[in-house]
Amino acid sequence: MTQKLPYRRSAGVALINRDGDVFIGRRKKSREDPELGGFEWQMPQGGIDEGETPLQAARRELYEETNVSSASLIAEAPDWFSYDLPTGFGGRWQGRYRGQTQKWFLFRFDGDESEIDIDRPAGGDHAAEFRAWRWERWEALPALIVPFKREVYEKVVARFAPIARASSLRGA
Repeated sequence: MTQKLPYRRSAGVALINRDGDVFIGRRKKSREDPELGGFEWQMPQGGIDEGETPLQAARRELYEETNVSSASLIAEAPDWFSYDLPTGFGGRWQGRYRGQTQKWFLFRFDGDESEIDIDRPAGGDHAAEFRAWRWERWEALPALIVPFKREVYEKVVARFAPIARASSLRGA
């Protein structure tokens, strides 16, 4: 039955610092999530609202999850990357979506780290989704991600890590 369900369209953000490392946040646990077994880390991401472009959604999600608005677009993945939700995982999506299809964007963080506020994102107008954050090396990302999303993260790393490294070497 889940094979006939549609994918939820969403946007993902790989935000890099001046060193080319990428932002990851540790998700807050919710009643909808089963035990994630230490794989609570992810990059900012979320659904695309009606009438919104994927890029607009990416910028909005970045702000709503991290408070970051000082970011420059570097690249957009040409393809959509999809994953299926495992049986029993879905919470509010159960019976509505088989998983997500995501458009990913690479942004450079242009602000001061004091701008990052995961406790009061969107100026305090959005509920916190992360309980911790850090800058991480690209190659470490897939091992930190919940297994059913890992293949998507491997594709994001393959697409953006070389660009991020080149960007940080140029001092951009």
